[in-house]
Amino acid sequence: MKKSLILIPLFFIFTTLSTKAQELNSKITIDHIAVYVVDLDKSTNFYENIIGLEKIPEPFKDGKHTWFTLGSVQLHLIKGASKITEPNKNSHLSLSVPSVPNFIKILEKNKIPYENWLGEKQAVTNRVDGVEQIYITDPDGNWLEINDSKR
Repeated sequence: MKKSLILIPLFFIFTTLSTKAQELNSKITIDHIAVYVVDLDKSTNFYENIIGLEKIPEPFKDGKHTWFTLGSVQLHLIKGASKITEPNKNSHLSLSVPSVPNFIKILEKNKIPYENWLGEKQAVTNRVDGVEQIYITDPDGNWLEINDSKR
């Protein structure tokens, strides 16, 4: 009898927490992604002229920030990192483009290497769902997945 008395309050607490989490999660959206960079000018050039993101006004105007729009989400570059990192490819920002082959032409024109998921140079991954993807790194070594997902 004691066991069932304990389980009922625990079930009630779990159900209440689960409901609260669901309510909260339905209201959460991504506002921005911040990337800490060594050379703000070099990174700004990369994201603006290679990736093709549109710069937007940033409120600080201190020479340490560049903001870009990604639709309803923003990308904030913040100057101040002390060194270029080597993160794992599993930690990446994924961006969709209309055409991976056309994007590859931009990379090749600018001599920017790319690879598939397995690390094969100048190769494309063709996922089982039909999406093409490649991986590149930004000037600070952060991984970017470029794909043609049509979500």
